[in-house]
Amino acid sequence: MTDVTRAEICAIAIADCFAEDGEIMGSPMGLLPQLGARLAKLTSNPDLMLTDGEARILAGVPPLGSSTEIVEGWMPFRLVLESTVPYGKRHVMMGATQIDREGNQNISAIGPWAKPDRQLLGVRGAPGNTVNNRTSYWVPKHSTRVFVEQVDIVSGVGRTRAEAAGPAATKFHDVHRVVTDLGVFDFNGPGNTMQFLSVHPGVTVADVQAASGFEIHAPAEVPETRQPTTEELILIREMLDPRLLRDREVPPVVTG
Repeated sequence: MTDVTRAEICAIAIADCFAEDGEIMGSPMGLLPQLGARLAKLTSNPDLMLTDGEARILAGVPPLGSSTEIVEGWMPFRLVLESTVPYGKRHVMMGATQIDREGNQNISAIGPWAKPDRQLLGVRGAPGNTVNNRTSYWVPKHSTRVFVEQVDIVSGVGRTRAEAAGPAATKFHDVHRVVTDLGVFDFNGPGNTMQFLSVHPGVTVADVQAASGFEIHAPAEVPETRQPTTEELILIREMLDPRLLRDREVPPVVTG
């Protein structure tokens, strides 16, 4: 199958984030994270327990936007906080309004703490997620507005801040991946800073650096994000997202 789109590349990259998790709760928040997690469940990690990103535990692997989802369990946030979050058995993929080179994330407000220019969601569960569970981020539009030298307010906690808070904050701390419409990154660069893992087909390292408000550490060779297999494309196009909802979040750019 040809004519792979940028959204499909992103879905593959997100699925790979969950590939080695084993039997844990997946909490993908947003359309592409849900698509990627469901693809992982069908391919690389059948033990992943799927949720809708909120409180419902899903039976099977339903298509995106399905009105016939079968819910096999109900886990309201009270139970998530009591039985799952403190023990590291969860992988959350959240969004990020801002993220900096050390992996601190902001979804709370833009501007000064005392008088922000724009109020957003609030910190929500971001501090507990990052301290207690593996956490990844999905950014559908990589830009200097999102990738900033220093976040205005710390919602999700990066490694350096976690270490400064002591052992209780680092026991399960694991900011795992950042996936954007341009590439894939982690925080294993110098001093636990952001580094390239791959760039999507048709994107260069220079493109990414120009779209970032700080320099991302680049090894000598940065590979391309892998192409989907034929099986993965069939699953995405015919089973998981036949309505092309993915293209609303990442507009079509044919990569191969």
